[in-house]
Amino acid sequence: MKTMTKTVFTVGLLVMLMTVPAFGASINKSIKIEAGGESSGATSVNGSVSVGENAVVSGDVKTVNGAVRVDAGARIEDASTVNGGLRIGGNVQANNLSTVNGSINVGEAVTIEGEIEAVNGRITVEKGSTIANGISNVNGQISIAGTEVGGDVSTVNGDINIVEGSVVQGDVIVEKPSNWGFFKSKQRKPRVVIGPGSTVKGAIELEREVELFISETANVGGVKGVMSMDDAVRFSGDNP
Repeated sequence: MKTMTKTVFTVGLLVMLMTVPAFGASINKSIKIEAGGESSGATSVNGSVSVGENAVVSGDVKTVNGAVRVDAGARIEDASTVNGGLRIGGNVQANNLSTVNGSINVGEAVTIEGEIEAVNGRITVEKGSTIANGISNVNGQISIAGTEVGGDVSTVNGDINIVEGSVVQGDVIVEKPSNWGFFKSKQRKPRVVIGPGSTVKGAIELEREVELFISETANVGGVKGVMSMDDAVRFSGDNP
């Protein structure tokens, strides 16, 4: 289901870029919105898009083959790419962040009013940030530190680290892979860590076996699926 959703996103983004060349669009060039500037949005196909410090963008910033960088204090709508990473500086405000093949790095005290999504890529969120909805990927580690997430945190094949007093209002979910064949038996188990002082108000829902570590000072709403709380390794100290 996650892979299908991401495929729809990719196709939709490509169609939009090729058929509706909005203001600020570029096919083979990188685009830069200067620090403190204002823009209605920026779109590229084979180039990066960067937004300077404290810039205000009333539209989206996106590309197909390239990175998106948003510097500290900027305000944007959505930021997305297909083949490339997203780097979001501190104190940025945005709606949604998404990529298909690439990492998403979110700085401190960032406000995301929607969700963060990737297919193949690591997602990292630093202290003081707030994600209104969920965080999800298929492949790649998800790591949040001192962050509040209003929805679920979910993956299929990635590790999940919820540390430094983070709060997840929804569930922490590890989905069952959809691939077939004898490779199933050789798959590495994802590693899920709920660190000291962190809270999962929903449940840890496991559709496959994982290596599960829960701090003695963490609070979780139970463990469901193919494992139970009895299968979790409780630990003291900062790390398992």
